[in-house]
Amino acid sequence: MEKSPEEVHPVMAFGWAARDTSGFLYPFKFSRRATGDKDVKLKVLYCGICHSDIHQLKNEWGSSLYPLVPGHEIVGEVTEVGSKVEKFKVGEKVAVGGYCGSCRSCENCTNDLENYCSKGIATYNAMYHDGTSTYGGYSNMIVVDEHFVFHVPENLPLAAAAPLLCAGITMYSPLRYFGLDKPGLHIGVVGLGGLGHVGVKFAKAMGLKVTVISTSKNKQKEALERLSADSFLVSTDQDQLQAAMGTMDGILDTVSADHSIHPLIGLLKSHGKLIFLGAPEKPVELPVFPLLMGRKLVAGSGIGGMKETQEMLDFAAKHNITADVEVIPMDYVNTVLERLAKGDVKYRFVIDVAKTLRAE
Repeated sequence: MEKSPEEVHPVMAFGWAARDTSGFLYPFKFSRRATGDKDVKLKVLYCGICHSDIHQLKNEWGSSLYPLVPGHEIVGEVTEVGSKVEKFKVGEKVAVGGYCGSCRSCENCTNDLENYCSKGIATYNAMYHDGTSTYGGYSNMIVVDEHFVFHVPENLPLAAAAPLLCAGITMYSPLRYFGLDKPGLHIGVVGLGGLGHVGVKFAKAMGLKVTVISTSKNKQKEALERLSADSFLVSTDQDQLQAAMGTMDGILDTVSADHSIHPLIGLLKSHGKLIFLGAPEKPVELPVFPLLMGRKLVAGSGIGGMKETQEMLDFAAKHNITADVEVIPMDYVNTVLERLAKGDVKYRFVIDVAKTLRAE
């Protein structure tokens, strides 16, 4: 009988994987491909936990491939490079984000937008070019084409840098692309969670006026005093909303729960931009009339391409921007996923893979 591609991969690896829609993770042994000419092999040091990991682990998006090893916020150390690798050397600290492959030839890819390639290959829960499943960073090592590997600036703390590979670039990219990075502009950030708190940091570093918009008044002190937001708006307070109408150049909406966007459109100035970064399960009701009356824009944005992600990491290093993290051991991961589902996190969990992952 012909062996599967996984069976012929020569490099033994181990991590934690879900076997079914329960999403519960168990120790898992598997194999990685040998380091090709353009590949970088790295030892995983830290891996951030993204809320999308929960969706994938439980097949809530209907596309999960089991066994499933999550993790796309990976920071590691290069242990081997292929003969044609030009950008990396053994011993360097590097990172891997949401994608490990793309077609490299379409219009998106040739314009540094590999993240929007229709044949993009996710770092986990996808099929690679050779027909094998991709496994993520909840594991001891990974092999990735050098094009999809990033340099980690020396002054960035590794654990706190890991979430920048998803949360950081998700907030940075729309600020740049939609022209909301000009000093003096006023933006709103909806939701002060894993994405939102990093977005406030990037926006302030760009010289923007930042208003945090939240349903929870309890987050006001955190937003104003520790994250240095300029103002705080409780989205359920009609008086506050009315006072802020027509004052914002742009709004980054990080919320994935169902919510009305009508009040948010009202907060925008003429030509203002409301950008969705979260993904509510139900379709959003879009009121068109207030868009017409101010030539306002409603848009969406994903993570960035490889060039922009490296730019984001360099910007973060220059301005000392990191995520606020709680570092956890590997064997605590199932408890942490339950906490994350309940919102019991401030603001991102990061697994100390190198020190706590053990081969079973």
